Amino acid sequence: MNKIKKHTNIVAIIPARGGSKGIPRKNIINFCGKPLMAWTIEQAAGSRYVDKVYVTSDNKEILGVAKRYGAEIIRRPKELSADTSSSEEAILHAVSEIEKTSAIDAVVFLQATSPLRDSADIDMAVEKFFAENADSLFSAAILEDFCVWGYRNNVLKSITFDHRNRGRRQERTPYYLENGSMYVFKPGILRKYNNRLGGKIAMCAMDYWKSCEIDKTEDLEICEYFMRNKVLKNRRTGRRR
Repeated sequence: MNKIKKHTNIVAIIPARGGSKGIPRKNIINFCGKPLMAWTIEQAAGSRYVDKVYVTSDNKEILGVAKRYGAEIIRRPKELSADTSSSEEAILHAVSEIEKTSAIDAVVFLQATSPLRDSADIDMAVEKFFAENADSLFSAAILEDFCVWGYRNNVLKSITFDHRNRGRRQERTPYYLENGSMYVFKPGILRKYNNRLGGKIAMCAMDYWKSCEIDKTEDLEICEYFMRNKVLKNRRTGRRR
């Protein structure tokens, strides 16, 4: 921990635009007693390695909530907040604003719609990023027994396994599902590739249930179950994972 802190400035950036098609006011909808975005702000603030937490948004209400929960705010231009705007565009703008006053060694990009993580997950991702001397990192779920099929030249084929020789579950090669919860990268990688991933890419595995995210109304009930029975229960019992 001290080695990382001594030589780095690590910032967490949470993009949260105002427009939402599936769930109105999604980023600040009530979720287990708090605005949805508040959980991610608190998780980032609880990390041993994150120096500052920033929320970038075009929406005054969202920025007000972010400030109330302790985040620094970055006002995102409207032209970077359209339905067709990418997260990369928002983060590039945020990085440029932050670097007006201080250099950044690593960005932790967190999605507010993926609340099923804790501060220990962020710490694990940062530690792996530096331990592997990576340029970028994504969080993932391990898929050990997923029999995926797909069409190849209009013919249905088994993709992640051989249906003619299924073998035992334990003998199958695992795959890794990018779950969208966390990304860590150097600012230079984002500028070079206009992508959150590039250069030497590392991966940080999380429990599969932490891959659930909120995009539709029905996702709220699923994520609330895991938040109350996993994340919050672990906090009450003193477990960090």
